[in-house]
Amino acid sequence: MKTNFFIQKAVTVGLCATLGFGAVLMTNAPVAQAATASVSTGQQIVNYGKKFTGTPYKFGASTTTTRYFDCSSFMKYIFKKYGVDLPRTSVQQSKEGKFVSKANLRVGDMVFFSSGSRSTGSNITHVGVYAGNGKILHTYGSPGVTLSDLNSGTWKRTYITARRVL
Repeated sequence: MKTNFFIQKAVTVGLCATLGFGAVLMTNAPVAQAATASVSTGQQIVNYGKKFTGTPYKFGASTTTTRYFDCSSFMKYIFKKYGVDLPRTSVQQSKEGKFVSKANLRVGDMVFFSSGSRSTGSNITHVGVYAGNGKILHTYGSPGVTLSDLNSGTWKRTYITARRVL
């Protein structure tokens, strides 16, 4: 007798749940959906670029190799994977897209500097990509591909401009 009672209750609860869910679907009432994290293209570019952390720097590096990069070949390579075809040099890249102020940087914006032995203090000689939280992803000298602090040291002192190409 108790078994019949529990089976009857289970069938009743199951039927009610089915009818209730069907009613929700029929009325287009909102149904909770699993959260899906949407990652911006800029973040995808940065994440992809981070996979090359430690890859050696070589001035004049080919844009078709990942054995080493110079700053602009690195930008050209990582942006190309996401459909952005950049010119070869940092000077040419600094003319792409639209100007963005340092205060309004978004992840994926290109940042330009006048640094290194070819620097005059006002000419573009280096490029990186803004990685968020005051960091840039770029490549230079002995560390190769690395993250650096945009707001201190060399990078704060030699910052020139930024461009949004996404």
